[in-house]
Amino acid sequence: MSDGRPSIYSPALAEEICIRLAGGESLRSICSNEQFPNKSTVLRWLFDGKHETFCDQYAKAREAQAEHMADELLDIADDATNDYMVRESSEGSFVQLAPEHINRSRLRVDTRKWVASRLLAKKYGDKVENTHVGDANRPIAVAEVAHKW
Repeated sequence: MSDGRPSIYSPALAEEICIRLAGGESLRSICSNEQFPNKSTVLRWLFDGKHETFCDQYAKAREAQAEHMADELLDIADDATNDYMVRESSEGSFVQLAPEHINRSRLRVDTRKWVASRLLAKKYGDKVENTHVGDANRPIAVAEVAHKW
């Protein structure tokens, strides 16, 4: 029984999915729209070995999505809207810091950093440096370098 969603692969549908991914939308969000296939259908297209072009488009879209998220970081960090709220008291109005908004912005930044570091690990991921210390009879020391962010 069909639920009315598209389930047959089409290049136009695949392209629209990739364009929306590259624009920053999640696959879950895209597939929640009844005009698009279920997420499981899209994943099947990726892994069934029949749609190599879509796999390439999808990989590029995910890279563009990571770049999009990296671009958003500055916008979020620089946006002070709602960082302060005007409160009323019996003595009049006063301005108060809104820590819940600041914490939410921090979460948005940290989430985008994490996702970008996973989608584009070579560019945004943590750098791990291998250093050989001593002679061949001694183990190799692995030093982990701080986050690129």
